[in-house]
Amino acid sequence: MLVLVTLERERSDIIDRFKKAIKSSAEVVNGFYVTGDADFVLYVTANSMEDYEQFTRLFFYANPDIKGFKTLVIVDRVKAGFAIPIEAPSED
Repeated sequence: MLVLVTLERERSDIIDRFKKAIKSSAEVVNGFYVTGDADFVLYVTANSMEDYEQFTRLFFYANPDIKGFKTLVIVDRVKAGFAIPIEAPSED
């Protein structure tokens, strides 16, 4: 799943606490602090929707710093990777 997370407030202590929670969670594969409608975008893995529901209860609902979250279920991974196409400088 991709999860868009909105924090209750954008204070540095709240942001730092949430970053720490992301880093310590086995279910969160990738986490990004972003601009726009959400504060964070998380790539979360779960064996089943029941497991994901349990994760949401512990990770999101039990956290008073989280205002809300929106889950996007990934139907098909069309392309995945983090490589950036950068050309090496020429040795002229």
